[in-house]
Amino acid sequence: MSDLNGTKIAIIATNGFEDSELTSPKEAAEAAGATTEVISTETGEITGKNGTAVRVDVTTADAKADDYAGLILPGGTGNADAIRLDSDAVALVKALREAHRPVAVICHGGWILADADVIQGVTLTSFPSLKTDLSNAGATWVDEEVVVDQGFISSRTPDDLPAFNKAFVEEFAK
Repeated sequence: MSDLNGTKIAIIATNGFEDSELTSPKEAAEAAGATTEVISTETGEITGKNGTAVRVDVTTADAKADDYAGLILPGGTGNADAIRLDSDAVALVKALREAHRPVAVICHGGWILADADVIQGVTLTSFPSLKTDLSNAGATWVDEEVVVDQGFISSRTPDDLPAFNKAFVEEFAK
């Protein structure tokens, strides 16, 4: 596995995240040596749609792009829909991309990328229902297990997590 020692990875999520799409990538990043921070709209804990509670390390209002070497965006329809409405989260995603930080995104997590206006000319995959939104935001959408393009690592569903985790750890280690 690639070495992420000394890197800090941001994970932006809120209540209703797809449990495995947050916990599995978080564990993969940490197993490779990274420190992860869960960033959300409020302090305390957030809860996944299947009941997994995760401690919030910093709010979207207080997070600074310069503190992170990369970003993970888990899915979950409720999570993805709510987080894209948070202007601080959108600004953080935009700032991370402007700083050329890699972004690992799975399932519905990609919705915020359209709001941040950072996917023009990028090839991505996602849960199929995001195809039109991502395409309208300038991305080329494909139906593949994992896609790596221009610093974006994307996958479709929890079934893709093994390939997704391997790909984003390798990409983040570059």
